[in-house]
Amino acid sequence: MGMTMTQKILAAHAGLDSVVAGQLIKAKLDMVLGNDITSPVAINEFRKAGFESVFDGSRISLVMDHFTPNKDIKAAEQCKLCREFAKEMEVVNYYDVGDMGIEHALLPEKGLVASGELIIGADSHTCTYGALGAFSTGVGSTDMAAGMATGEAWFKVPSAIKFNITGKLNEWVSGKDVILHIIGMIGVDGALYKSMEFSGKGLKNLSIDDRLCMANMAIEAGAKNGIFAVDDITIAYMNGRVDRAYKIYEADTDAEYDEVYDIDLGTIKSTISFPHLPDNTRTIDEVGDIKIDQVVIGSCTNGRLEDLITAAKIFEGKKVAQDVRAIIIPGTQKIYLEAMEMGLLKIFMEAGCAVSTPTCGPCLGGHMGILAAGERAVATTNRNFVGRMGHVESEVYLASPAIAAASAITGKISDVNEVL
Repeated sequence: MGMTMTQKILAAHAGLDSVVAGQLIKAKLDMVLGNDITSPVAINEFRKAGFESVFDGSRISLVMDHFTPNKDIKAAEQCKLCREFAKEMEVVNYYDVGDMGIEHALLPEKGLVASGELIIGADSHTCTYGALGAFSTGVGSTDMAAGMATGEAWFKVPSAIKFNITGKLNEWVSGKDVILHIIGMIGVDGALYKSMEFSGKGLKNLSIDDRLCMANMAIEAGAKNGIFAVDDITIAYMNGRVDRAYKIYEADTDAEYDEVYDIDLGTIKSTISFPHLPDNTRTIDEVGDIKIDQVVIGSCTNGRLEDLITAAKIFEGKKVAQDVRAIIIPGTQKIYLEAMEMGLLKIFMEAGCAVSTPTCGPCLGGHMGILAAGERAVATTNRNFVGRMGHVESEVYLASPAIAAASAITGKISDVNEVL
């Protein structure tokens, strides 16, 4: 029986010729990731277990991104704990205010993750790196602690769902619309503990930013990981970023899948996820008249340069609607600088948007845009659970950067064609 991409990567890192779905394995890790919320818990468990050193200081990344610059005393203490641990353990990839970014935008940008590698992170959206053909998945802080100490982790090999991508996206439709469409189709538990594997002739029409967005939200369908077949677009992205040898794995032709879905990109419309679950989706022509109070364009899902370019095309020469707050959050310092040099930040600010330093901020109800009772936000983030961005009586509508920008201008959830 053949293996999927994910199964091949897991087998290689476990030192096995083959693995099958459901098998328990112990595998070697290429990278262990933590942030300012999850790392302190892992560090405390690391100490409690009596560990005195990490397995490899170059294979651990600690990114202070959720509450930084520190929003309060507790956040400051958490970052201080991480800072001191990183220095003591000689962690090479420690990123703090001034050189940090949202972790899942930062690690690919820095070349810290690559095709064929195995990455765990104490953050559920670690599955983002499957966009580069890696196996990456979120774990608990205790697993992160063990991973930092031993360089290994236990896994149950997942079965897989195959998504055969064909066609080409229409104007103003992006990877965010594709993944929202898929989650709406299969449900928030439709890929529970499975690998979502994307391949097909249509991949050539999805940019790396599209793929990073789609892999990022695999967890919102319950998946263990999302992973894309490696092609010329992937390799071009890694060239100049990844400074080490990496391996490309391809699924066997006789690999076994629980389901196979054909996704024609040309049939997908702009899609919005209504409260309070990501699978509560409607296409833009099904939305109706929904007034909003806030728009957030950013996060580890949609804070990349391509996202900001799209939003700026819509904001240029226009104004944010009265009584709407529009917040733009570039994913990394590099993206922020590129956006500034391209004149995008000027467009945003002249339109009446606020531009923030990189941070997860409002996505998890942290800071930089918390919602009050009864308020509605259109966000390019990845979750819209009850109370996710603030008060339990607030509402979050997930959308693409294009729809978010158009909605900021009209003051209600709107199609791009309504403002151009």
